[in-house]
Amino acid sequence: MDLHFGDSKPTDDERAAVDALLGPPQSAWEGADRTDADLRWARGGREARDRRDLLLPGLHAINDRVGWISEGALDYLCRRLTVPPAEAYGVATFYAMFSVRPRASTVLHVCTDLACTAAGARELCEGVVSGVGPGVHVERSPCLGLCERAPAALAIRAGDPVRTAVSAPATVREAVLAATAPDSAPEEPPAVAAVPQAGDAGLLLLGRVGVVDPSSLDDYRAHGGYSALRRAFALGPAGVIREVTDSGLVGRGGAAFPTGRKWQATASQPDHPHYLVCNADESEPGTFKDRVLMEGDPYALVESMTIAAYAVGAHRGYLYLRGEYPRAIHRMQHAVDQARARGLLGDDILGQGYAFDIEIRRGAGAYICGEETALFNSIEGYRGEPRSKPPFPVEKGLFGKPTAENNVETLVNVLPILTMGAAAYAAIGTGRSTGPKLFCVSGSVERPGVYELPFGATLGELLARAGVRGRLRAVLLGGAAGGFVRPDEIDIPLTFEGTREAGTTLGSGVVMAFDDTVPLPRLLLRIAEFFRDESCGQCVPCRVGTVRQEEALQRIVERTGAAAADDIALLREVGRAMRDASICGLGQTAWNAVESAIDRLGAYE
Repeated sequence: MDLHFGDSKPTDDERAAVDALLGPPQSAWEGADRTDADLRWARGGREARDRRDLLLPGLHAINDRVGWISEGALDYLCRRLTVPPAEAYGVATFYAMFSVRPRASTVLHVCTDLACTAAGARELCEGVVSGVGPGVHVERSPCLGLCERAPAALAIRAGDPVRTAVSAPATVREAVLAATAPDSAPEEPPAVAAVPQAGDAGLLLLGRVGVVDPSSLDDYRAHGGYSALRRAFALGPAGVIREVTDSGLVGRGGAAFPTGRKWQATASQPDHPHYLVCNADESEPGTFKDRVLMEGDPYALVESMTIAAYAVGAHRGYLYLRGEYPRAIHRMQHAVDQARARGLLGDDILGQGYAFDIEIRRGAGAYICGEETALFNSIEGYRGEPRSKPPFPVEKGLFGKPTAENNVETLVNVLPILTMGAAAYAAIGTGRSTGPKLFCVSGSVERPGVYELPFGATLGELLARAGVRGRLRAVLLGGAAGGFVRPDEIDIPLTFEGTREAGTTLGSGVVMAFDDTVPLPRLLLRIAEFFRDESCGQCVPCRVGTVRQEEALQRIVERTGAAAADDIALLREVGRAMRDASICGLGQTAWNAVESAIDRLGAYE
């Protein structure tokens, strides 16, 4: 009788990595030594199936310990969780940070996305490849969320424990040092280095970054921390939702859906349990605001998640955090642990009889998991593919239960709403876009970083603060899924309605400036390559359309005028098909930046 899925066996390291997460196996059916009892009945199947959501953490555990996921390791993890190996293989191969083929134990991710490409990522890559030895695998990576310090590199050395080192702005020498000796690499600058406005008294969202010690709960409370949660308990769940609704807060991830309506719809569902999910998987090229918040003010997110959960009736929350953010993961885990130890998470928060806890789930390099239903699938242990809607997440979300999903910036806005009141908050910004907004400014500027401005400030005012370097050629708003605007259009008001009326989008707040030294056609080709790589492949319009878009741009990257006319016509046809028929926002927006560059900038004239 053979209890193994395949002939391959896990190594001792691989087995130890899985057992450290799941505990030791209880029977031979799970991989323990065989006993007579195991020949008579199977035990633990139901419990193991209920842990399917631990598949992604299990893959991380193996990858962290060894550097790749072997057949034997995958089989052992599948046995422990009773997941079919074919399904687990599909999950493991879905994420860019995993490998199912042997590779070096150290992986150096070199960002080749928009800001880094403009800052010399190609030359950095070439230098690093020739500078590292055979013990380092160099991976050309999409955006690492370090755009204010481009070009960037992230080194991950497998082992117990796994070691990481960030090099940004990276030189060949520093990137090689990070890969070959991560413990000796220079320490990252503090989060406040990414906040050019640090010290301004009027900051509502960034005010504590650089002021409080991000590791100290006492320091956070000394600077107003947990006063919003106390007011939430005084108001009650319905009162919190009313305040958030009256404030006019809308989602800051790009969709701009009213937060109060989402919370009310979740809270009113009769099906239980309810869940809260914080989407911290900001993978949009050019976006790094959530990273700065989590690194510089982690307890603010813990408090705001607690308030949101209280409002919607959730007792469990998940923080889905980018795998490329090692410092943010460490800071948030420390904040969650400290809050739990001090009675600010757990069974009886602040003695109010309310129970809530947070579990951090680490992403593994998939842009599509920024879409809420794809994120739910990822947490549940499936491929991160979007679901058809309806039903909407407020009805059937995570684990098929009512779920409120918000991103980091949206949630931290709840703190000033409760401390200053809905009316005072709504007075900031404009009538239809209320409150402050965070903008991620990078590219050809003197002072890149995260800026906090009230809605209604113009693009020109923001760029004046950042200081444009050289002769401005174009500005990309909203990231790869956004659109380009010309230098003569910088009087656009930075509001959802203002950018929409101007024929572009605010998106998640990306503002990427490019001077006339940046080769625009190659930049568009990089955007097309990004969407081709990040398409989950579930629907035909996106799966085929992103490939055709990249192929057409590849053909015309060195051509302009009449020579490119046929391919531009093809791009328009493919773009319309993706926009009209794709299942989710990735395919629907994959043509936006290219279209705007052709129509507004004359990129191929």
